[in-house]
Amino acid sequence: MNSCLFLNSGKCTAAFNMALDEVLLEEIARLGRPVLRFYGWTEPAATFGYFQKNCEVGRATLLRPLIRRPTGGGIVPHDMDWTYSVVFPPSHEWHSFTAVESYHRIHKWIQSAFAKLKIETKLAAGKKSEIAGQCFAGHEKSDLLWHGKKIAGAAQRRNKLGLLIQGSVQPPPVALVRTDWEFAMREVAAQEFGVVWDEFPGGMDLRRRVEELAHAKYSQKAYNERR
Repeated sequence: MNSCLFLNSGKCTAAFNMALDEVLLEEIARLGRPVLRFYGWTEPAATFGYFQKNCEVGRATLLRPLIRRPTGGGIVPHDMDWTYSVVFPPSHEWHSFTAVESYHRIHKWIQSAFAKLKIETKLAAGKKSEIAGQCFAGHEKSDLLWHGKKIAGAAQRRNKLGLLIQGSVQPPPVALVRTDWEFAMREVAAQEFGVVWDEFPGGMDLRRRVEELAHAKYSQKAYNERR
């Protein structure tokens, strides 16, 4: 069986959310086990891909603050979405997947979780033209669709430290409780992948590092407007 860690960090500021995901990537080899994190936002915000231009992002969305993610991808609105991240150590098989394969697998996982809740979704077979740089306008291959509309997308960063996947689910307009979906995600992993879940250990040192990074990097205009 695979032992994995689970973390529900609740609602945090945009800068803290991005900093925590980056610190999890920094620490994942030491932790030695994948981490699944669910989180929310203390205020509406938008994140944008590491390689996007801030000036273009600012014209494309009215949401503020605008925070540059440590992963790629386009603009993601965080006003009503359900956000998650998954981090894998370099020793895990997911780290050796191609970006296309890991993208497909993460959305198959989410699709199975929705199926448990009696909500039928599909993986996009191909690309549909989108508004440039906006993650949920149109779709890419393997995005998750509900009635043809994209409801889940993700961005990745893979380096020698590990693999970080940051994802957003824009829930379909049906009677659905977020905690039920989160439970279904964990249940699918247990049933289909043999995952045994343990609570994330945390610790003051890790939180201190996250707060420092949130202040020194993700809260700084120089970082978010660097290009």
